[in-house]
Amino acid sequence: MSDLVAGTGPDAALNAEDKKIITLARSTRARNGVPEGAAVRDETGRTYVAGTVALESLRLSALQTAVAMAVASGARGLEAAAVVSAAEQLTADDLAAVRDLGGAGTPVLLAGPDGTLRLTAEAV
Repeated sequence: MSDLVAGTGPDAALNAEDKKIITLARSTRARNGVPEGAAVRDETGRTYVAGTVALESLRLSALQTAVAMAVASGARGLEAAAVVSAAEQLTADDLAAVRDLGGAGTPVLLAGPDGTLRLTAEAV
């Protein structure tokens, strides 16, 4: 994907705050029985968590929903984002949503349903 900058694999060291957003995303996915869970951390350290929205008239990925929640709550930027999904790659739309609020270079973590980090990407 052209929207990715040098990512790292599952062996990348995660700090406690990044582990936290993966755990929150994973919990939301499981609790709500949705295909994806996501969490974002804003510039003040507040966290917003969401699951996939699949209504007849509205479809949003979990990450798009979490970014929208952050914006609606007054966030002015993002420090990091995490998605827990069975997907192997992040979508261009998800990376664009993170870039819109967080700017280029905001890390986006993709973890599998078991919480294992698959990749870290940066939206450009």
